[in-house]
Amino acid sequence: QVQLVESGGGLVQPGGSLRLSCTTSGLIFNINDIGWYRQTPGKQQLELVAIIHSYGSTNYAVSAKGRFTISRDNAKNTAYLQMSSLKPEDTAVYYCTADTLTIGPGRGYWGQGTQVTVSS
Repeated sequence: QVQLVESGGGLVQPGGSLRLSCTTSGLIFNINDIGWYRQTPGKQQLELVAIIHSYGSTNYAVSAKGRFTISRDNAKNTAYLQMSSLKPEDTAVYYCTADTLTIGPGRGYWGQGTQVTVSS
């Protein structure tokens, strides 16, 4: 049984930092691409934040570039999203996803999400 569990969300002030974790089990982690998506309040559409491929290359949304860093620890079957200089508009539920081919909504495995709230 494949499981992805996000953690590390919470309430943070603007300008602050958080590190999200995506701990996986039941899959061969090192051959999976890992993605982070977010869903903001009132919107159904998922927004891609970042992807880290199985071979280590990364891609970022424009909104995340320069502020967020995606990484992975294959020995721990865990991926991370380090977020800094957080803004109120980063408030969302953050989801991680894993797929061996292509990351995207409706594909692969997904976690249940972790809430990030950026507010003073």
